[in-house]
Amino acid sequence: MRVLEFPGQSGVPVVCLIEARQVKDPAGGDQLVWVHALDAGNDLSSLLIPFRLATEAADLGLWMYSPQGRQLEWLGGAPVVTALFQDSIAPLSRVIAAVHPDDREAFRQLLRSAPIQQSPWVRLRYLTQHDGWHQLAAQTRRLQLGYGGPERIFGVVRDDTKQEKRKQKAQAALAAERQRARDIADFSAALITAATEKELQQVVLTRLAATFGACGALLALVDEDRLHVSTDAGIAMREVEALHGLRLGHPSPLPEAIRTGRPQFVPDRKNHSHRWPQGPFPRLDRLGSDYAFAITPLSETGDQPLGAWGMVYDSGYLPSLDERTLMGTLADLAGQALRRIRLQQARVELATALQQTMLPTLPEHLPGLEVAARYRPSRDGLDIGGDWYDAFVMPDGAIALEIGDVQGHDVDAAAFMGQVRLSMRLIADQEPHPGTVLTRTNELLTTMDVARFASCTLLHVDPRGGRVTGTSAGHVPVLYAHRDGSHGVRELPGGPVLGVVPGIKYREKPSPWTRTPRWSWSPTAWSKDRA
Repeated sequence: MRVLEFPGQSGVPVVCLIEARQVKDPAGGDQLVWVHALDAGNDLSSLLIPFRLATEAADLGLWMYSPQGRQLEWLGGAPVVTALFQDSIAPLSRVIAAVHPDDREAFRQLLRSAPIQQSPWVRLRYLTQHDGWHQLAAQTRRLQLGYGGPERIFGVVRDDTKQEKRKQKAQAALAAERQRARDIADFSAALITAATEKELQQVVLTRLAATFGACGALLALVDEDRLHVSTDAGIAMREVEALHGLRLGHPSPLPEAIRTGRPQFVPDRKNHSHRWPQGPFPRLDRLGSDYAFAITPLSETGDQPLGAWGMVYDSGYLPSLDERTLMGTLADLAGQALRRIRLQQARVELATALQQTMLPTLPEHLPGLEVAARYRPSRDGLDIGGDWYDAFVMPDGAIALEIGDVQGHDVDAAAFMGQVRLSMRLIADQEPHPGTVLTRTNELLTTMDVARFASCTLLHVDPRGGRVTGTSAGHVPVLYAHRDGSHGVRELPGGPVLGVVPGIKYREKPSPWTRTPRWSWSPTAWSKDRA
């Protein structure tokens, strides 16, 4: 017997259980087909047997809903799905109560609008009595059971709980991997952009343990053949006090890793005691007296020892090969950053020392003036300022006051600053007029064909004659103030910056000398008061 589907008068398909076989006509002997249709009203269970077998083969469950009786009858199917439903017949209200509140309307809609063709799969969360929430998928279709039989809504159910859990687990793993990739990228970027050793230390100690799932981390840097140790929040400094100040030649894992450039991975205290009998093994509050640790040097074998970082784990832990490779890659990046920072710091210190050496010592006594200077070089990252100032007595008894700024923020800029300042002083010994001093200084710099320029303001102060003559080479205006609080800005004549355009004649402008003036020039500020 087979289940066949026929068009129904109301548009709802009619399903019948049909039996057919060949017979011979007893009258004429012709071959005939004998057809028998099961009366669903008398034997509904027989009609449903093929449905049960098909759904069981497809690993699905089968249920039937009677809109008139508003109850669901569980017809069977795959045992795994059947086990989710305790009652073979249940009122619709009880079934809906077990559906997640957010999915109930979708389930009701599935029953109300069951089509004559199969509906799309609808996802539902269903609460079972023993296993908690299950993720189900349901599909419905409206059928008439035999000619003149009742209309029913048939539904098939698929349990996607395990598949959903695997999917969620895979998605969680993928999200975690993506997050870790972002964390590693941020870690790398932070190492590359660290401008000082303090910033580098902060980057390592705030990110290292989280990146590798460790319980705590420390950073040890070599300082005059001894280790300078710092820790993150997972390890208290008092707990590793024995490591702080260790000599690089000490027989213990941290100095050895730094000295040899080879990482050390220790799974427990026993392994440590066997390999380094004399090495300290501090007790940690979070992990006790037995734990694992991994030490990765910041420099490779044969390079100058820089330091290492270490991480602690629960006893018995050993990082995988991929983890060790990543530890080494990031440690090498940290080592490169540390070398860059120290090299740049050495250059800054050299430039600062050179600059300070080339700045003048102001005369203790200048006729009619009190002079004070405050020199605070501006820094951008590790760059230094390129400004200068000078004050000296000229051959005619007047006082020269100058202030300037050289292009650039490095050792070459500091050296060029010294050349400009000394050149102006030598020229001023021969030329009393400030405009002429800047003119000749500009001629000298343009013939030198240097790739730098300088701005400058120069004042020729004659207390006895009561005049101040000033000029400027592209520098900022002069600020002046009186003791009574009045103040102003004085624009000076002159020309462009020094060392760019040849043949420039710098103009100058004399001004009357007043009692108790105070001048201040920026960016390096200093003042001069008349006695």
